[in-house]
Amino acid sequence: MRVWKFGDNIDTDAIIPGRFLTINNPDELAKHAFEGTRDEYAKKVKEGDVVVGGKNFGCGSSREHAPLALLGGGVNVVLAQSFARIFFRNAINVGVLPVVCPDTDKIADGAKIVLDLRKGYVEAEGKRLAIEPVPPFMQGIIDAGGLVEYAKNLREVPVCTKSRR
Repeated sequence: MRVWKFGDNIDTDAIIPGRFLTINNPDELAKHAFEGTRDEYAKKVKEGDVVVGGKNFGCGSSREHAPLALLGGGVNVVLAQSFARIFFRNAINVGVLPVVCPDTDKIADGAKIVLDLRKGYVEAEGKRLAIEPVPPFMQGIIDAGGLVEYAKNLREVPVCTKSRR
């Protein structure tokens, strides 16, 4: 996994500029990811690369286009010290795993990393950095490919049997 490093307060406009919000296809959105912020990203990102941010990654508007643009470029994991709540939820919904790592400042741009979700660490340049555990239900949504696919595969759907009058 190759790291694309960003700092604190990376907002959704930096991830995918507003002028591209008419696009809903992840592959097309990926062509414009980080345009105006880090122009080489869209041309050089590869399947399995990881975006690493600082604090408050994904702040700004509530658009799902931001994690979709990452997904379209082959990024399935974002590591950050903290996430804006709406980005965190949108990422899970579309199948991008947001992972909290308090020490992302110790990960260099371009570094090769190994992420071990079960053991709870990311290894970067010989350093083991702790990550917050990923709850099993959240991992299940990611494994299914996002919330829609997860919901399609539910065997039992809770039904309210109590009538409201």
